[in-house]
Amino acid sequence: QVQLVESGGGLVQAGGSLRLSCAASGRTLSSYAMGWFRQAPGKEREFVAAISRIGSITYYADSVKGRFTISRDNAKNTVYLQMNSLKAEDTAVYYCAAGHYGSGRDLYDYWGQGTQVTVSS
Repeated sequence: QVQLVESGGGLVQAGGSLRLSCAASGRTLSSYAMGWFRQAPGKEREFVAAISRIGSITYYADSVKGRFTISRDNAKNTVYLQMNSLKAEDTAVYYCAAGHYGSGRDLYDYWGQGTQVTVSS
């Protein structure tokens, strides 16, 4: 089992950047593919990005491709989401998740509590 804690959210102006971190405890993070999801008010939780267990493969939602970068440091048991050129529509609670590689929510077994990202226009 693994516990996940996100950090790095906050308020930023449109066009700005934030880096989210997801720290894992318990089982080593390299046992899992990792994903980032987000949920805006009144909307379903949606896929943002995924990274394979050793970081060799990444996958992004079309809405963030070219602006967001997912990475991981297995030695530090941490996954990151670098978010650049932020837009108001990126406003959401961001969740990291551990499980199997892919974009489906049901592929992931463990979830963090989320961190709020608010982009002002």
